[in-house]
Formats: sequence, structure tokens, C-alpha cells
Amino acid sequence: MADVTSEQYFIERFSVTCSKPVSHLQLACCPSHCAIPWKDKNIRIYENKINNLEPPLELTGHHGDVSAMVFGTERDQPILCSASEDYVIVWDINRCYRQIKEGGIASGRVVGTLLGRVVYLSLCPMSAKVAACSGSRVVLLNAEREEVLGVLKAHLGPVTASEFCPWDVNLLISISEDRTFKIWDVKKGGILFESAVLSAYPLLSLSFMKQNGQFITGSGDGQLWCYTLPVDHKCRLVTKLDLSKLEQKHERNLRMISPPQSRTDGTARCDERGAVETAKPVLRIWPQTPKINHASLQQRGSYVWIGSSDGLCLLDLDTSELLSFLPLKGDLSISIAGSWVISEGLDGSMRCLVSSLFETSVVLLVVNGVRLDELCLRMAKSFSVEEQLSVMPSSPLMTTSPLKAELAKKGPKPQRKGGVNYQTSVKDQALVFHTQVKSSGYNTAPHRTMFRPKTNIKKKSSSITKTSTTMNDLLSEYPSHSEAPSVSFAHLMVSTSPTTMNALQYSGDGKQIVCGLGDGSVLLYNSSLTGNPDVYTGHSKAVNTVCWSHSKRWFLSTSEDPTLCIWTTSASEPVLTMREDQFAKPIRSAQFYYLDKFLLLASGSNLMLYLYHLDNTKDDIKRYKQRSKFKLTGKFSMKSGTDITSISAVNDFYSYIVLAAGADRTIQVFDMNRGSLVTQIPDAHCRAVHHLAQNQGSSFCTQAVQAYNLFLSSALTDGLKLWDLRTARCVRRYESHVNRCLHCTAAFSPCGRFIATGSEDHSAYIYDTRSSIFLHKLQRHSETVLNVAFNPAKPEPSASEPCTKSGYETCVRKEHILNSDLLSSCL
Repeated sequence: MADVTSEQYFIERFSVTCSKPVSHLQLACCPSHCAIPWKDKNIRIYENKINNLEPPLELTGHHGDVSAMVFGTERDQPILCSASEDYVIVWDINRCYRQIKEGGIASGRVVGTLLGRVVYLSLCPMSAKVAACSGSRVVLLNAEREEVLGVLKAHLGPVTASEFCPWDVNLLISISEDRTFKIWDVKKGGILFESAVLSAYPLLSLSFMKQNGQFITGSGDGQLWCYTLPVDHKCRLVTKLDLSKLEQKHERNLRMISPPQSRTDGTARCDERGAVETAKPVLRIWPQTPKINHASLQQRGSYVWIGSSDGLCLLDLDTSELLSFLPLKGDLSISIAGSWVISEGLDGSMRCLVSSLFETSVVLLVVNGVRLDELCLRMAKSFSVEEQLSVMPSSPLMTTSPLKAELAKKGPKPQRKGGVNYQTSVKDQALVFHTQVKSSGYNTAPHRTMFRPKTNIKKKSSSITKTSTTMNDLLSEYPSHSEAPSVSFAHLMVSTSPTTMNALQYSGDGKQIVCGLGDGSVLLYNSSLTGNPDVYTGHSKAVNTVCWSHSKRWFLSTSEDPTLCIWTTSASEPVLTMREDQFAKPIRSAQFYYLDKFLLLASGSNLMLYLYHLDNTKDDIKRYKQRSKFKLTGKFSMKSGTDITSISAVNDFYSYIVLAAGADRTIQVFDMNRGSLVTQIPDAHCRAVHHLAQNQGSSFCTQAVQAYNLFLSSALTDGLKLWDLRTARCVRRYESHVNRCLHCTAAFSPCGRFIATGSEDHSAYIYDTRSSIFLHKLQRHSETVLNVAFNPAKPEPSASEPCTKSGYETCVRKEHILNSDLLSSCL
């Protein structure tokens, strides 16, 4: 039969017309063959070959209507299992072909009888066991002979599907209309794990992803859940997706490239048309038949194919993005699909056996892999930035760059001229010519002990000790292969009154910790968390940001006043104060920038760049007068005029890039060398981004240059996303933590291998940047963990190194990660 093409994405191999619609039946497809019910009780086997002229193999043996079929996983010896109300039969396809060639009748092996209506069949990886779903039970059969190995019955509704674990044949997962899934021990027949009710609609499809050790299940309302399957069988949710929202976002992205009516290329028009005129997924429209399979190509371990009523979707689970949509358009025999069975062909192409929703036709479609790769590449180029961005400067400063600005220094005042007598010009000066007046000592007690020479002094080699200590500090390196934090071993009370800890940060050398509290105060701890902290008061409202300078001499704090204060560790009064008359709206975020040359802060929709000069000397006569100075040198506005919710910039080395998140859900990238916006990421999250964090590394650890282009974004109800600045695309998503109401932040480890984030379930989560699964869940917190911070210098477990902060408690954890909690009185 001649191949029929639909917009170059689908190639129709053949079409079969059955006696009645089969969209409610489980069809079967493998790399070499496909099976279709024929005349209700028989089965026809077709070879998946190009221009195949051989007649199909017809299998007879069932007395009732065939309701389910499945192929085994072995390619060299294809095994088919079929079921009806009377029999469950296992067929050796190669043996059946030999029997037909010898003039006999193809026969199979009956392994089960009178099981009722079987709606789903599955074979274990070695094709030794069969799982038949009938009613609310799963019947385990021996594939070699007629023997019932066990009956798994615990669901409250009809079982819709069950699958054997590909990497552990003793595990089986079943899903049901009771909206739960269960993990079974096949040998003992017991339940290893049982999920809660996931949705208001029944679970209908199930598939494993062997490369990631995960499985994915879908419900009738178009929801998808991806879980891990660890050795202890305690499944962890990796991600949850809504297919309808993904299609809507995909449609908006396509419209941003160019309007649909202006395209003339047939290939692009097909993909767009399917997205713009898309219908609801099969999981929602026809809830009995959707099939989800893992992607065929090994390099696409995170991709899944999802069949819908009007086409095929390619989804990336790592980024939770819909990569492409292949519609059932053109001159295909089917326009509305009722069921999909997806398999990988011998040549690596995707083969889809599709049944019509209302008609009696079944077609075999082949996805054009070359065209699909071209489509994905074109989509990636369409959404990529015009020029590749990097936090590392690739060109010198421009002559008009705002980063070249300097703060003008006042020179000495010129002497007066014009006949003024020198003697008369100095006669009115004060009697004291210094800014500080030394006390006369009238109020001090008289000396009662005369001078005594010290004769027993031991000489100490202080210079050698200091030199060795300094050299050890300079030569110490953060180990890049250390393990993630997992154990808590200390707590510390930081406040006796209920208040929130809104911000915290380690100093660059890891020796001090600054914390901003909700009562307007700032606390400064040493890294050993011993002794009383230094308290700094200068704000009248809650502190929302703290930040250390690169020189470690200063740290700043901002408040809802709105005020900004810069402090030194040796004085309790701020060295520089920027008051509310400088800002029309509260300061949302502030930091030192460009190796402490500038102050970068966000207020309203403006991104402000200030030059500053700090002078911590005091005039005892005019203590009210501030000697430090600042000057606005640049003011940049968001493209849409929306308020800025968070900013991030690298201060550990020279970088031109500044990231700003807006209330309109965008992330905008500014180039301070040019002084303009260079690109923006629309719809970065489903809600406004409340936190941005860049991979800045540490002065004690060196990373690959490309790693510094990674940054994180957090949003309520939308998890944590990892972005690559070079392509302005999301590369991974983390959703295991809980973040629904409060602004939980995240941070990179100094080695760049781990990510820590706060959570509302009284825990902090540690992720590996290479996987969406969390490594550790750090508990023992009393309330929501708001902020996290890694020690930049020392990852070794040590009682003198702080790691976790909890509201008014401080916890020390291995790997030195610092967290802050919200107190119960603040909820």
C-alpha cells in the first residue's frame, strides 16, 4: 500500500477497516509487528515493513470478542498475549509463521480461562508472567502454562492498567478508577506503597522511564504525575503537569514567533495549526484510551509522547515544556484519534498504531524523525536570544557605558583673594582645631599603682603564626566532590520574641553570618555561632534584604521603610543611609555590584545604579552629619513598566549582566555595559517570580566557565526552575518542595553541584543540579523555611560551622547550609 504523508510529519503505512469501532480496546504494537482485532474474535498480525506485500497473519482461537492485546519486550522472538472473556492466550509469532508455511493452523498457548472481561494486559520483561486487569483485581498468570500465580485485589474501583517494572520484575504498579496507584510485591502479593487520591478523575495510563528510574501516570482530566521509584519504594513526586495549560503556553509561544496566517511554509503551518486549533488531550476527551510511552531515542531520556484526539505531543519532563505538537491533518485516514499505541521501530523511528474515535478504521503511522528533529531545532532557534549572552564579559567597557561612571571627589577649597587681610581672616577660628576633643581627665580616678616593668614575658613568634594562618586560609579549597548536607546536629535561639527571619547571608570568607529580622533589626554572628550577636538597629519596619560586600568590610540591609543602610562590623550606626525621599516605592531587592563599585537596587519598576563613597569617621561636634556620599548614575525601567519583584547580579567578578524579575511573570536581562535591555523571558512561571539566584561560585572553589551562566527562579505554586542564560531557556525544573503561599528562596552550593531551597512543610530540600529528584529533605524545623545559604568556604561537618537557621532557632547541618524559618506566631 502506498505511503500517505501528512505535512511531512506522519507517514501512513497502512489502514485497516474493522467490523466495529475498536477505540475502547487495547491494541498492540512492537518494533516489528502490530496486532489488530479482526472480525471480533480473530487477530491479524501485520509486519511493520516498508512496502510490505505479504498477507497478514491471522490468529484464531478465542471464542469471545478480543478485548486486550500486548507484545513482549524481546525483539528477536516476538510474543503476543491476547485476552477475551473465555481465554488468555500467548502466541509465539515466529512459530505461528512456521505453522502457516507448513500448511497448518497457527496456534497459541492458553494460560488463563474465564477471567471475565480483561481490559488491560502486560507482560514482564522476560515474558514469563502475565498481568491481566479484570474488574477491581489484577490476575497474575504464568506465561509458560495455565497457572494462576496470584490475585492482587485492593483497589476500590476497576483497574484500568498495570505494568511490570522494567528493572525489577518483582514489582508491579496498578492504577484504577479509584484515582490511586499501588505498588505490589509480585512474589508475596502484598502492597509496598499506596498513593493518596491524586485527582477527581480516574487514572487511565501508566508508563515507566527506565533511564531515570521513574514512572508517569495520567488522569482523565489531562493531568500528569511523574514519580520516582527508589529502592525503599517510597515514591516521591517529581513533577505534576496540566496538558491543557502546556498547550496554551505552546500556542502563545508560536504566536510570538509569527502570526499563523502569515506563514507559507507547509511544515511550520502544520505544527502551528495543530497548536492554535488544538483540542483537549485524549486523557480528557476520551478517558479510556490514552497511552503514554517514553521517547524512542536514548538521548531523549526525559521526553514522553502523549497521544491526544487530534495529534501527538512531545513533552520534556525535565523542563515541563511542550516541545512540539504533530496534528492529525492532511490526507490521513484518521482525523480524530480514539487510542494510541506508540512503539520504537527497528530503525529508531516512532511507530504509532492509532484507532479512530467514531469510525472503524485503524492506521499505522510513522513519525518522520528527521523532520521532527528539524522542527525541534527550529523551535529552539526561534526562542533563543539573538546573540549568545554570558555573565563573563567578552568585550571591554564602551566609552558611554554606565559602568565607567566615577564619583567626583571634592578638592581643597581655593584661598580667598582680593585684598582680604590674612590676620583678620583667621581671628574668628575655634580654639580647638581638631574634630575630636581629648578629655582633660577630671572625671577619672587617680592612679594608685605606679609603673611596674614586666620581667617574665615569653617571646612568641606571632608573625610566623599569623603568616601560617593566613596562608592556610588562602590555600584552603572548597572540595568539589563533597556530599550533600543530610544531618542536623545543632540549634541556636536568635530571638526571645516572635519575629520572622526574612534574610540571611554568609560573608565571602564564611566567617560571619548576617540576618535580617522582621522587627527591623540586623544580627551579626560569627561562623561558630558562639557568643552574643552584634545587633544593628536603624530600620523602623521589617528588613527584607541583607547583602555582604565583596571586600567583606561592609554589609547592607533594606527595609519596607523604605530605607537602605550600609553597616560596618566595627560600629553600631550605619555608615550610609538612603532614606525614603530617594524612592517612590519600597525597595524590593538591593546588593553590591561590579566588585563593590556600585549599589544596585530595585524600587517599583526602576532598576537603579548608584555610585557611593563610604566614610566611617565621625565628627564629635557634628555627629548628625553623614560623611558618606552616593550618586544615582543609571536608572533603567522594565520593558512593560511592571514592578520589579527580584534582581540578581554577580559581584564576585566583573560582569555586565543583571537579571530582573517582573510582576508580569517575565525575567528581563539587562546589559549594564550598554545600559539597555538585551532580552526577556516571557511567561517564565505561571505566577510572578519572587526570587532569582545566580550560580556565583565561591572564592574557594573554581567551576567551569559555562556553569556560571546558570540561574534559578522561584514562583508560588510553580516550583523552582533552572535556566541557561546563553539560550534563555529552562533546562530543568524542581517541584518536590512545597511553596504555595510564602516566598521561599533558593541557593547554589559553592561547587555548583547542589541546589538548596526552602519549603512550607517545615523542611529544606537539597537537589542535584543534574536531576529533578531531591537528594535530602532536611527537617527539624518548627515552621516554613524561607531562606537558605551555603557556607562558601568549608563544607566539612564541624560543630563550629553553622548550617541551618530556623526562625528563632539555628540548626547546624553537615555541608554547612543555612536556612531560616517563619515563626508560628507570624502565620
